[in-house]
Amino acid sequence: METTKKTPYLMNAWYAAALSTEVGDEGLFSRRLLDIPVLIYRKRDGTPVAMHDRCPHRFAPLSVGKRDGDDVVCAYHGLKFDCSGQCNHNPHGTGHVPQAARVRSFPLIERYGFLWIWMGEAAADPDLLPDFSPLTEGHPNGVGYTYMHPACNYQLVNDNVMDLSHIDHLHGEIITTRGQLSPQVPKLRESARAISARWEWKQTPAMLIFANFLADPQGEARHFFDITYTPPANIQLSVGAIQGPGELDLVDTVGQYDLHTSTPETETSTHYFFATRRNHNVEDAEYNSMKIAAMHEAFVTEDGPILDLQQEAMGTSDLFGLNPVLLSSDVATVKVRRLLQSLIEEEQAQKLRLVS
Repeated sequence: METTKKTPYLMNAWYAAALSTEVGDEGLFSRRLLDIPVLIYRKRDGTPVAMHDRCPHRFAPLSVGKRDGDDVVCAYHGLKFDCSGQCNHNPHGTGHVPQAARVRSFPLIERYGFLWIWMGEAAADPDLLPDFSPLTEGHPNGVGYTYMHPACNYQLVNDNVMDLSHIDHLHGEIITTRGQLSPQVPKLRESARAISARWEWKQTPAMLIFANFLADPQGEARHFFDITYTPPANIQLSVGAIQGPGELDLVDTVGQYDLHTSTPETETSTHYFFATRRNHNVEDAEYNSMKIAAMHEAFVTEDGPILDLQQEAMGTSDLFGLNPVLLSSDVATVKVRRLLQSLIEEEQAQKLRLVS
């Protein structure tokens, strides 16, 4: 019986490879994803393509080569590859192209302001990419995107976003709940491929990110958080505040629709992407730039250092393998880890059955 190498990642899934804006019309873009170097570029018609960033001849990175139309030319010996990864030109000797002169290509989907990549061996399933279309609905100045690169395992980012009880302890005045969130145990909703958690509370004054857009900036307001995890590492977070009658949703409240999505670079480093669309002051481009810069800075200076230190303390051990003390606020994070682990184990078992 053949053996297969186990992976710590869910492979047959869509991961964010890059923000759409990171990959321009010209040039070559390289990023390590799931421990694999990946080359991404756009064809002349704008369609993005992805392939293993390694020439099969001497294993030089193709990303240090050059473009020739829709093809890529290796900088080391001049082998040329089309956008499917097939070598179509050998400048040496008779020009014979060996059968093995092929680079693995990866399916890409461009949606919601991201390039999503499928790196598993099963056929890419577009239906497994969740619907984040609210990000693309509305005025272009009402949405912002950013990228971060924490030195930690991607599951620590999942933990951080799924357990919002840390807000009053780690973050500053701008998003404080004034002690209202920590005592709460979030209400959970579960399905076969999703874990959701919800908090509702009152505070005076409202969160500062919303207060100035409410009728009484210093008055009491009702708030909500509603977050949904979908594998492998997508967390959609909605948050809003309201004074007076109305539902705690993004129709009635002053609020925002956020997406946190993480892609492992290695087991101890992560590509962390964040997008946010607000339902207020949507045409103000200057405010939009300020808002996304402030949210980026909050992660870099507050969440990020803690996650990096967690990783340093853990080493290569799994977080829950270290038997941490669990609190009531951990209910969502524990559910997420169990769901992800079960999906990885199921995928690995299926792979073993196929090769046995």
